Amino acid sequence: MNPDLNSQLILLLPEMIIAFFAMFVLVLDLYFKDKEKNLVYGLSQLALLFAAISTAIQGFEIKVLAFNGMFISDSISTYLKLLAYISMSLVFTYSRTYLKARLLLKGEYFSLSLFVLLGVMLMISSMNLLMIYMGLELLSLSLYALVALDRDNPKASEAAMKYFVLGALASGLLLYGMSMLYGLTGSLDLLIIANALQETPIDQSILVFGLVFIVVGIAFKFGAAPFQMWVPDVYQGAPLPITMLIGSVPKFAAVAMSIRLLFQGLETLSSEWQQMFLFMALLSMLIGNITAIAQTNIKRMLAYSTISHVGFIFLGLMSGSVNGASAILFYIACYALMTLAAFGLIIALSANGKDFELLDDFKGLNKRNPWAAAIFLITMLSLAGIPPTVGFYAKFSILESIVSAGYIWPAVFAVMMALIGMYYYLRIIKLMYFDEAPKLIVINIPKSLLWVLTINTGSIILLGIFPKTLMSIAAITAGFGLQS
Repeated sequence: MNPDLNSQLILLLPEMIIAFFAMFVLVLDLYFKDKEKNLVYGLSQLALLFAAISTAIQGFEIKVLAFNGMFISDSISTYLKLLAYISMSLVFTYSRTYLKARLLLKGEYFSLSLFVLLGVMLMISSMNLLMIYMGLELLSLSLYALVALDRDNPKASEAAMKYFVLGALASGLLLYGMSMLYGLTGSLDLLIIANALQETPIDQSILVFGLVFIVVGIAFKFGAAPFQMWVPDVYQGAPLPITMLIGSVPKFAAVAMSIRLLFQGLETLSSEWQQMFLFMALLSMLIGNITAIAQTNIKRMLAYSTISHVGFIFLGLMSGSVNGASAILFYIACYALMTLAAFGLIIALSANGKDFELLDDFKGLNKRNPWAAAIFLITMLSLAGIPPTVGFYAKFSILESIVSAGYIWPAVFAVMMALIGMYYYLRIIKLMYFDEAPKLIVINIPKSLLWVLTINTGSIILLGIFPKTLMSIAAITAGFGLQS
């Protein structure tokens, strides 16, 4: 379905709203010297609300191609964009007190974060290689600047430089792979590329060579092994709110890029890319879970935890089926909820000055703030994949999809890695409930933050008890999105 120009612009309305507010917030901050940043914070949240409404009214069931096939509005784009808005809203909510205490609550933070979201949205709706790359660069450049937001912190500057250098390398590799696809098929449009691969005799060796570069680019953006080297350093060096942002919102873009490129553009090469993703999935789970055990810094531990979770996502990609795509869409929603809850609590505990970065900082947390300890307990159990939390069903859905596709031994390996991974999550629970704090100082968390954290964590339990609702939505999303 190809709409007229006015209809096409309406489809682009969410992106236009976010782009306008990203620039408007920055200009407004120059004229209103509000230390609390109430105005720019409120406008940023308002932008997310307007974008969510304009996205929701586009619906799930209709697939519309616009701007000569470059932009798509379908169930997958609607689902992932709505998740991105919710996640970004939580990022803003959790970050505000922390950044204000460190004099980092600036208009640039909100503006750059909205530009990150804009890049994510463009990637989610891209059906063209050039548009995917443009969205990726907008997302990446904004993140590089955000990592270096605390300019007086040498660790943040070092992390930003590492992220920039390795990110530029990965973008170059991805662009090279895309250029080879263009050279072989004569088009940047994913649907035309898919048809050309089916109908035109193409040198398979050159095609696979280009595919390798594309897969490497995808793996880097996810932070999958063996291209995970940037993840621990960036997670540790960046300010906590930026680490939370990197660990949540960009993952929706990475999932969308993977589904668009692999399931809709390069489906005929599935036998080649499935083996690549199988290798990276197993390696990510192995490196992520084993290395996390040795960490003493909570941010580095969660970085390696992220790598292991990416391994599960890659197992879903490897299945190459609609069931696999459905499992990935369900998993990424659950993963975002868990990541936001984990980092949200760490930020809340760190809001008054001292950063909770070392595992030892969590000793005796139950006696210092029982409610915070309960929130982190539920979050850690969910990340470990223990029922009745939603993390269990997220992993189960991935395992179910690969077993139904005939991959039995990777599923067994994934279960073994999940059991190993439980150790470092349960270790934090042990520190909170069974170890004594060096100084028994009561930790006060702002009530507004505590309520949001409670709702965030409550959703982890609620979706764990009633997982079928979100699983059905993910299945419908994948079904409508991937139908011809």
